[in-house]
Amino acid sequence: MKVILLQDVKGTGKKDQILEISDGYARNFLLPRKLAKEATAEALNSVERAKSADKHREEVKRAEAEKQARELKGKVIQLSARGGENGKIYGSVTNDQIAAAMREQLGIEVDKRKIEVEEPIKNAGQAFFNYKLMAGISTRMIVNVKVVAK
Repeated sequence: MKVILLQDVKGTGKKDQILEISDGYARNFLLPRKLAKEATAEALNSVERAKSADKHREEVKRAEAEKQARELKGKVIQLSARGGENGKIYGSVTNDQIAAAMREQLGIEVDKRKIEVEEPIKNAGQAFFNYKLMAGISTRMIVNVKVVAK
């Protein structure tokens, strides 16, 4: 019997997968537990439409992320940190501080976990960091750190 899985089934397959399964397993286990439905022409069409809609949504998100990456590439973020007069910062600049500065200066909402600093920023001056927008899409940006003596 040909069925479409409605959710992941351990040892059988993943959601929306179309499988040829023995009649007994389908009738006695998968169908009564609403883990699968019979693969009729109508059900197959609805699965294909859902897959194409998901693919289209993913392509749109990827295009938007690529556009934003091009816009942000090479942008400079200004940041002030406490430190001594010789340019050393007390501690180091964190991803959270960079995300807050991006939010304030560029007006975009940034998750601090998507910021990768190449090496810890412990001195005043320019440093590079990568901002991951999506899997496989990131952009390299610059943070300009000034030391504020207090």
